[in-house]
Amino acid sequence: MEVRVGLNALIIAVTRDQPRVMTIPYTERAALPFGDLDSEGDRTLELALRRWVRQQTELELGYVEQLYSFGDRARDRVPGVRMISIAYLALVREEAISPKVAASWRNVYDFLPWEDCRKGPLNALNKQVAGALNVGEMGLRSQITFGLEGAPWDGNRALERYELLYELGLVQESASGAPHGTESVWGEGMALDHRRMLATALARIRGKLRYRPVIFEMLPEEFTLLQLQKAVEALSGVAVHKQNFRRLVEQGGLVEGTGQLTRSIGRPAELFRFRREVLRERPAPGVGLPRQI
Repeated sequence: MEVRVGLNALIIAVTRDQPRVMTIPYTERAALPFGDLDSEGDRTLELALRRWVRQQTELELGYVEQLYSFGDRARDRVPGVRMISIAYLALVREEAISPKVAASWRNVYDFLPWEDCRKGPLNALNKQVAGALNVGEMGLRSQITFGLEGAPWDGNRALERYELLYELGLVQESASGAPHGTESVWGEGMALDHRRMLATALARIRGKLRYRPVIFEMLPEEFTLLQLQKAVEALSGVAVHKQNFRRLVEQGGLVEGTGQLTRSIGRPAELFRFRREVLRERPAPGVGLPRQI
């Protein structure tokens, strides 16, 4: 069996209070930017990834980190080929896409709607489908994974939730396919196993919010505290208590005022910037997640 190595890019931004991912079209579905490793021409895996992203989106990536390796047998459904894909995560500020390329920015929650609980638990699920998760021997696992029957919601379980839905045949990527009428509830399918990669990336970002200042990679250089809060809520998928959040950010020394105010209709708001000195001052300078609403 032939073994091939591929690279995938999870390029994530936050725009208009929504988490966004860059996609390209592939077999009538949205896909992540990806391509094969040129074992002779590509000096490193990361350089290969940057080459593919540049070709497919015309975007020059800044900081990237390796996310995970995906190598399940027949994951790309090519007979006689075992494809090993190495996914990378890039956090960026959204940029306009050239009309010369077919790439587009999409809302992450178009693909993972159950992860958006900013308006309350199970906001994206109807009661009929939620009930289907809570029966039989899968019942306890579903309760823990989806925060049912009094179990707490854990945003870091994004990958576990997708894999449970996959096992139950509730998503298009499952071997049995999604039951008629449920795919709209369980989100839009993606090419190959790219939705699994997206769930993995979302779980990684949510974990990092607690101990790394990654959120500032996706904000403008100057921002209001409300913009910061909305960006954190967009990625975490939960609404947080406004005053507690601001107290946590200010006491943690994450931001500093610029002395400038917004220029907009209505009451002006103070503009802040990220304090890079905090990287020297604290070993884990994340924004954390204060008490939810």
